[in-house]
Amino acid sequence: MSQIRHLIYLHGFNSSAQSVKAQQAKQYFNQHFPELEFCCPQLLTQPRAAIAQIEEIISQLDGEWALIGSSLGGYFSSYFAEKYQKQAVLVNPAVKPYELLNDYLGEQVNPYTGERYLVESHFIADLKALEPKQVNEKQYFVLLQTADEVLDYTEAETRFAGSKMLVEQGGDHSFVGFDNKLPDIANFLQLT
Repeated sequence: MSQIRHLIYLHGFNSSAQSVKAQQAKQYFNQHFPELEFCCPQLLTQPRAAIAQIEEIISQLDGEWALIGSSLGGYFSSYFAEKYQKQAVLVNPAVKPYELLNDYLGEQVNPYTGERYLVESHFIADLKALEPKQVNEKQYFVLLQTADEVLDYTEAETRFAGSKMLVEQGGDHSFVGFDNKLPDIANFLQLT
């Protein structure tokens, strides 16, 4: 059995703690590993604020922890995995989200929460500042689908080349069949 006592799920840009993947993960880990504390915060929209929010959560943990991150949450997860030398599972992760943010400048509405917020140009520099200079590839399990319509899966495939990786043909950005991969995630985290 693993020493991991806390699992933090970080959702993506314009997503939610109520997303399908987040809820599937919560249900799976609560059912199969009830001793594990599963945490899935509704992340703040500004990158610096989200990082501070996650840091606050981490500071309250007693014991070992790991991360699951999807899309932008995968980018945040790699930042924290490197900073604290923790394991992270990355699901269709953003590798260079700062290159995509120009398309989203201005007002946005989160489709899950209805929250209206402003994406400002300084978010680009804020995100770039979080990019790990290098990655400890052994810390990661990366799940990719080749038909991701939002992100180029080959960027993550290259960035995490030495990591445990699952690349599935087809699918989409939501990672079709994510619930079927939860036992593999538990195995990677040595929960079983």
